Amino acid sequence: MTTELDRRSFVQASSALTAGAAVTAAMWPAEAAAQTPAPAAPAVKPKSFDVKPMPFDPKKIKGISEKLLVSHYENNYGGAVKRLNAILEQLAGLDYAKAPGFQINGLKREELIATNSMILHELYFAGLGSDESQPGDALAEALTRDFGSIDRWRAEFIAMGKAEGGGSGWVLLNWDPRNKRLVNAWAADHTTTLAGGQPILALDMYEHAYQMDYGAKAGDYVEAFMRAIHWTNPNILFAQYS
Repeated sequence: MTTELDRRSFVQASSALTAGAAVTAAMWPAEAAAQTPAPAAPAVKPKSFDVKPMPFDPKKIKGISEKLLVSHYENNYGGAVKRLNAILEQLAGLDYAKAPGFQINGLKREELIATNSMILHELYFAGLGSDESQPGDALAEALTRDFGSIDRWRAEFIAMGKAEGGGSGWVLLNWDPRNKRLVNAWAADHTTTLAGGQPILALDMYEHAYQMDYGAKAGDYVEAFMRAIHWTNPNILFAQYS
């Protein structure tokens, strides 16, 4: 009798355990999903930038080869736009409450570099053209007022470009809204230039902008750039900013 009761109790207990295990197993996926943190959904859809068309025929720019211009445009400018879009996607999905500081610092630094690279390269290409041109009356007057003469502005701009040869950076003709004047600004990379400055003309002094044509002769490239300046865009920007 006792053996039969023990057997019956064992079967009942086993059945209960089996049923309980089945219920628990059925619940696990839902519980696991609830306990596993989902990736942070983008707060807003990240902005995506497009590569702007080259604003001139690269075959017609004197002193800078078509091969160099196309490589510069596709690899450096186009690469900056693609890199920026990828960084913005990462930032949009980032959970800032949980992300480590080094990750946030790294992504925001790269965002700044890619953004400025995109903007300055667009300004660089917009400042080139095959037709000879001169600063408009308003810009010419401002250059004379702020530098003494257009020739003196050119001399300073050229000297700054040559001084950066063999390194990396930009020379920028900037409108300084604080002091209401034009200045030539020096930038060691994509992240350092006049705070609040509004550039109207950019000279790219990274080696990718000249080495293919000029090797180490950065000065010759600067002279070629100065001969290729097209003043339409600087005139428009100066009118907007000033």
